[in-house]
Amino acid sequence: MTGNSFYSRKLHSLLGVIPIGFFLVEHFITNYESVNGNEAFIEQVHWLHSIPFIFFLELFGIWLPILYHGVYGLYIAFQSRNNVQRYGYHRNFMFTLQRVTGVATLVFIIWHTWQTRIAVALGNVVLEDLGQLMHDILSNPLYFILYLLGVVAATFHFSNGMWSFLVSWGVTVGPRAQKVSSYFWTVAFFVISAIAVIGMFGFTNSDFFTKGV
Repeated sequence: MTGNSFYSRKLHSLLGVIPIGFFLVEHFITNYESVNGNEAFIEQVHWLHSIPFIFFLELFGIWLPILYHGVYGLYIAFQSRNNVQRYGYHRNFMFTLQRVTGVATLVFIIWHTWQTRIAVALGNVVLEDLGQLMHDILSNPLYFILYLLGVVAATFHFSNGMWSFLVSWGVTVGPRAQKVSSYFWTVAFFVISAIAVIGMFGFTNSDFFTKGV
C-alpha cells in the first residue's frame, strides 16, 4: 500500500466515524421525535436549523465528508478482492457485506436527500411541511420497504465499520478485545436500527398530526 493510499484510507475510515457516524445517529434521534407527533418533530428540525452557521457546518461537517467517504468507498469496494465464497469465514463475509451495504447506503442517501433536503432547498417543500412529506413517503408500502432496507444497510455499515475502525486504528488489538468489540457493536446495530425503525413508524401513525396539538 502506497503512502497516499494509506492516508486516503485512514481519512476515509476517520470520516466514517467523525462526523458521518455522529450525523447518522443524530439524524435517527431527530426522526425518533416523530413518535411524539408532527409538532414535536418540526420543533426539533427548527432547532437544528437555528444553529449558527448551519450551512457551513453541514457543508464541511456532513456533505463533503459524505461525498469523500462515499466516492472513495466505491473505489475500495470495486478494488477489493472478496474471498467469501472460497473461505466462508465470518469476518470475510462481514468484509463483503460491509462493501455491499456501503454501496446501498450511498444510493439511499442520494435518494433520501433528493426527496427531502434538496426539495426544501429548491423551495418545493417548506420546512414546516417536512413531517407531511415524510408521512406521505413512508405511507407508501414500497417506499417504506426501500427506506427500511436503506436504514438497516446504513446502520450495519456504521456499526461494522466501527469494529473495523477500532482494529485498524490500534484500539482493539488482541482477539479478546476484538471479540468484546464485536458483541458491543452488534448490540449497537440492533439498538440504533430500532430507534430508526420506530421513528419511521412514528411518521405513519394515525395520530401523527394530532398528537401534542
